[in-house]
Amino acid sequence: MTSRRPVFFIALGLFGLYCIEFGVVGILPLIIERFHVTAARAGLLVGLFALVVAVAGPALVLLASRFDRKRVLAAALLLFAAVSALSAYAPSFGALMALRVLAALFHPVYFSLAMVAAASMYPPQQATRASAHAFIGTSMGMVLGIPLTTWVAARFGYEMSFLFCAGVNLAAAAGLIASLPPTPAGGRLSYVKQLSILRRPPLWLNIAAATVVFAAMFSVYAYAAEYLRQRTGMDGGGIGLTLAIFGLGGVLGNLLAGRLLGKGLLATVLLHPLALAGAYAVLYFCATPALTTMAVIALFWGAAHTSGLIVTQVWLSTEAPDAPEFATGLYIAFINLGVTIGSLAGGWFIERFGIQGSIVSGLLFAALALALVALKVLLYGGAPPLARRAVAARG
Repeated sequence: MTSRRPVFFIALGLFGLYCIEFGVVGILPLIIERFHVTAARAGLLVGLFALVVAVAGPALVLLASRFDRKRVLAAALLLFAAVSALSAYAPSFGALMALRVLAALFHPVYFSLAMVAAASMYPPQQATRASAHAFIGTSMGMVLGIPLTTWVAARFGYEMSFLFCAGVNLAAAAGLIASLPPTPAGGRLSYVKQLSILRRPPLWLNIAAATVVFAAMFSVYAYAAEYLRQRTGMDGGGIGLTLAIFGLGGVLGNLLAGRLLGKGLLATVLLHPLALAGAYAVLYFCATPALTTMAVIALFWGAAHTSGLIVTQVWLSTEAPDAPEFATGLYIAFINLGVTIGSLAGGWFIERFGIQGSIVSGLLFAALALALVALKVLLYGGAPPLARRAVAARG
């Protein structure tokens, strides 16, 4: 039986990747102070990264499928490590932004090929289990990347927060080089067959819903550290602890969402925007310097936020089980478009209504996401056709 040890390093690489993408959120106040930029401009570090992934993602994933998977994955991780190390000493905000654009170009390539590589470590009937194991790295990066980088920066300094990300990606690269067998990307669907899924209107409604869910999530999350600083008066240590509790809530939320999706897909998808809206309402009205109260709020917020990852992925994939790799590329592209839209919208609302404006933006996007899911259900029903379910079962 093929060794499954590479799956750990694939997940570690996903963790490192998402630390790069979202770790800057936790040190946003330090970036604002270091480069003398506004909160809205600093938020572009998240928004522009996501926009590059959204625009370039699907094409780059298709292109990368022609090369040996091991080499592409290792090269991407080494690039992520170099970008992180250089970012620690970037001389200007523009230089930091340029480095993040470079990393963003390889983000969708690593994510999509990593999922395929993880599945190859298991028998075909266990491919979903393999993807779930690899996806742990993504979830941990999204929920723990921010509090970890915030804590490292508060304890050891601004530069160390970037060097931490570099170390994680270097370790993942070394592990994959040592353990992942060379696997040429053969046996894939033709480009024409993969692109044919774009002709499905229900898929586009699911894509739209996923995009808007992430816009809601990152209207608020992109400014999480600054929101907590202004609304509660917390210092770096308090913010880091609160975001760590947010991360714990995210882990619990993902586990709960996975169980709920197994029991009722449609009900869970409809419930998620409502949970997000509830979390934002609590943040808006109940944010306080009291750590105990904020811990409870952060647990709820983290659970509602992070469960969006698994909920939207499952919802989108139900409409394209016959082209999972390209569907993953589309998923990564459009949720990152949602991150861009949300972070830009949150910044726009902040400039006009103060830091509370990010909450208003999140609530509006949550309402739109609920409307899109309802529209898709009204037009096409809550589940894909039986023929596609059969394809999914065979995969």
